[in-house]
Amino acid sequence: MNDDASALLRLEDLVTAYGRGDDARAVDGVSLTLQRGEVLAVIGESGSGKSTLAMTALRLLEPRSGRVLFDGEDITHLGQRSLRRIRRRMQVVFQDPYESLDRRFRVHQIVEEPLLVHRLGADAEERRAMVHAALERTGLSPASLFADRYPHQLSGGQRQRVAIAASLVLSPEVLIADEPVSMLDVSARAGVLALLDTLRRDSDMAIVIITHDLAVAAHHADRIAVMYLGRVVEQGPAHEVVNRPVHPYTRALLSVVPPKDPLAPFAPQLLRGEIPPLSAIPPGCRFASRCPDVTPACLKTDPALLEVGPSRSAACILAAPALETSSPQGAHQ
Repeated sequence: MNDDASALLRLEDLVTAYGRGDDARAVDGVSLTLQRGEVLAVIGESGSGKSTLAMTALRLLEPRSGRVLFDGEDITHLGQRSLRRIRRRMQVVFQDPYESLDRRFRVHQIVEEPLLVHRLGADAEERRAMVHAALERTGLSPASLFADRYPHQLSGGQRQRVAIAASLVLSPEVLIADEPVSMLDVSARAGVLALLDTLRRDSDMAIVIITHDLAVAAHHADRIAVMYLGRVVEQGPAHEVVNRPVHPYTRALLSVVPPKDPLAPFAPQLLRGEIPPLSAIPPGCRFASRCPDVTPACLKTDPALLEVGPSRSAACILAAPALETSSPQGAHQ
């Protein structure tokens, strides 16, 4: 984990639980950092806690404990009025562009709304110029061709670009993209992901991509954090996590990514069972019930996230020998 004190976004031992009790911890002691201009991919199956982590980082959900720091400021307990200035700098794009856009509004109204909320733009003319600039920036060009349309008159990829434009119009420093392409077809997916790459390159924006798709993470992220049942079980530079996975869960996720060469051997490792419910996390390692490498010690020990190499960490009692013997997975890049 990158512990640089200059991190733009820092999560420290974050815990987010559902219900009145403290048993259903969707996020359970997660610490992560995000640097300016960096793309961090948080990956895992449905139910791993990655979206809850994102919503807690944005303070859309309240943590039970831990801290959220943005640009060095502790925002964990800020009130809604104080959070407004932070949210201008930290925006989110949701998974489903068919549901996230208000179908009653035209495109220019959707993109203008954040400006009205944050009282930006001297008048309607200036706001319209800002809206058009945001649309152009997302590839919806010429903006005049799209500004007066309704969402139902757009393709899925165009809708997601409108959602991104509604975030970009505020010139945020952090963009959290929660499964931004999972609802799109292949061609639209490629276009939206290329757009995110361009935004990071041109504006030094930091981006968190929440995804279940390790191939997307491998191609577009600088660092990868793998989550399972509320915890980060492995993290490190993307190329190292992909080429030399340490945790058995990461190896299983990688095994189902088809190689680029259609003639190359392909043997996906299908995990048995499903992620246990948050209310019934088993003792010991929480991945033990599905792990192909489980040992008796795994049923007793709940491993902490420990360093296994430069900028690498994993939560597995077998992590050190696994790192020494792990084979390259270059076909997945």
